[in-house]
Amino acid sequence: AAQKKLFFNLRRMKKNLDAYEDTDLHPDDVTKIATTLGVSETEVVNMNRRMMMGGDASLNVSLREEGEGQWQDILEDDTPLQDEIVAEAEEKTMRHDLLVEAMDSLNDRERDILTERRLTEDPKTLEELSQVYHVSRERVRQIEVRAFEKLQKAMTRIAGERRLLPA
Repeated sequence: AAQKKLFFNLRRMKKNLDAYEDTDLHPDDVTKIATTLGVSETEVVNMNRRMMMGGDASLNVSLREEGEGQWQDILEDDTPLQDEIVAEAEEKTMRHDLLVEAMDSLNDRERDILTERRLTEDPKTLEELSQVYHVSRERVRQIEVRAFEKLQKAMTRIAGERRLLPA
């Protein structure tokens, strides 16, 4: 509310104090305005400087007098194009479906170990999984490696069948 009050009253108060419109305010004037409007002196100085910088500028203003082009025509949008977003989403879905289908080539223990070690936000340790399956940590590691290799082969095979890989 104080900023709004300052914004709408600053020009009028500067005029009453005979302050120049396009310069910094004298410290005494800053103090008077701040006291009158109930804001800090820093806020008065900052608002005055913002107002001195000029008003809003339109991006629809012509670049040249002939009227060819506008400022908005040369702005660059660095966000991805819609077709890129759709293509990325489709590829993500396809990869997910490929992974799900390839996971079917693993037995329950391999699937669980691989999921718990590589596909979760907070992966379980070899020790934790060794206690679950009553085997050594080394055996869990071996199962994980073998499951990953099986998964890679299954994904390559399925991708080949779907003609997703170059010939």
